[in-house]
Amino acid sequence: MILAIDQGTTGSTCLVIDENGAVRGRAYREFTQHFPRPGWVEHDAEEIWTVTREMAAEAARDAGRELGQLAGVGIVNQRETIVLWDRKTGKPVYHALVWQDGRTAATCRRMKEDGHEDLVRARTGLLIDPYFSGTKLAWLLQNVDGAMDAARRGRLAAGTIDSWLVWKLTGGRNHLTDHTNASRTLLYNLDTRDWDPDLLDLFSIPSGVLPEVRRSSEVYAETDYDAFGARLPVAGIAGDQQAALFGQGCWNPGLAKNTYGTGAFLLLHTGDERMASESGLLTTAACAEDGGPSYALEAAIFIAGAAVQWLRDQLKIIDVAAETDALARSLESNDGVYLVPAFTGLGAPHWEPRARGTLVGLTRGTGRAHLARAALEAMAYATRDAAMAMEADSGITMEELRVDGGASENDWLAQFQADLLDLPVRRPAVVETTALGAAGLAGLALGVWGSGEEFRGAVAEDTVFHPNSESADRDEWIAGWERALAASKAWAGTGTEE
Repeated sequence: MILAIDQGTTGSTCLVIDENGAVRGRAYREFTQHFPRPGWVEHDAEEIWTVTREMAAEAARDAGRELGQLAGVGIVNQRETIVLWDRKTGKPVYHALVWQDGRTAATCRRMKEDGHEDLVRARTGLLIDPYFSGTKLAWLLQNVDGAMDAARRGRLAAGTIDSWLVWKLTGGRNHLTDHTNASRTLLYNLDTRDWDPDLLDLFSIPSGVLPEVRRSSEVYAETDYDAFGARLPVAGIAGDQQAALFGQGCWNPGLAKNTYGTGAFLLLHTGDERMASESGLLTTAACAEDGGPSYALEAAIFIAGAAVQWLRDQLKIIDVAAETDALARSLESNDGVYLVPAFTGLGAPHWEPRARGTLVGLTRGTGRAHLARAALEAMAYATRDAAMAMEADSGITMEELRVDGGASENDWLAQFQADLLDLPVRRPAVVETTALGAAGLAGLALGVWGSGEEFRGAVAEDTVFHPNSESADRDEWIAGWERALAASKAWAGTGTEE
């Protein structure tokens, strides 16, 4: 059995997964969110470690095992959150800055105005944005008293949450990360597959502060008994979305997965070839079948399941999200009602931050079923827009879409997504694919599975939704969506042009 540590934004989940891909033990606990100023989001890294360690032991007990009886550990984590700590004491010098933290927005604007984005984009595949770790780490080094001097003298270590957990798990003996997490820092060169000296200079970050970059599947180290309560090999690491991509078996060009959460993350595996985007998509590191480095295109959809939460919490027209399935089925069509949930603007491929949520096509006959259906349809339309941009950028035709996340359990949405894309939509039996991916990566390194295909074959059979709509229907649906998008952009005063 593998211990999969799934360290997320609001809590830590630990799963014990057996050789058949079944979840044998589970534990979860939330931790504190800190908001010291508007737009600032922080975590206490020590609390994250304490919660994670305790949940690991609890998950093992839930599986009827002691920690020491497990085969090894795989780690998956919130990707862009950054920690800076003292190498001698093992204590953070400041709270972790969370991926949601926007304190470096002005710095990012200045860097763009100074013409640095082309270099950053060419080396990293990313945009200059507070979302990523680089400007956060620069802020810590510049604003924590004595931090820059200590870093230059080799006294401090920095890393994303996976690095922090490995440091704590191994009693401070190992400082490392994997290529998927490194690729989210603005400091990692996708071509050389190492930290980029020019970018370190640009962000004023001493190279000695950063972890060693390793594969996503290999035996890195052994946990420290005094720190963790057992000696286990740490053998798999990946960022959450790349772990989900691997857990879904997407390691060949053309295979894609979409995670429907509060927002949605669509990733298309592009194989060994790094591909640039003309549509504002991100190029990011991914995992090959053996856990080695490969590439993917990534699109972030800002609002997905959050639109259903809006129906529940603000409009109060449903009590639970699951009601939307029956409500959508109660209608033969959407009757021309479309919701563009641009509550925080439009992401890729539209990139219009001034757009706002827009509901169109209302008549006296419009009821709550129409709004529920429109919220579900919006997830599928946004996914299609991103998928079409990916195919145009890469020249790769998607074979099917693999889905996970809470909203993927909605059968009506899964079927509509298949109809809209004219592609099979595959939903796994275990929808916790981030943890499953971490377990798979660790299990490959430890010999639990002999190959990625053996790992996928061990997991319970998926549910596949096959497209059954007519092309004329799809054309009509898409035309209505595009009119609704134009209305959202026009309301923002941006017109209908891309």
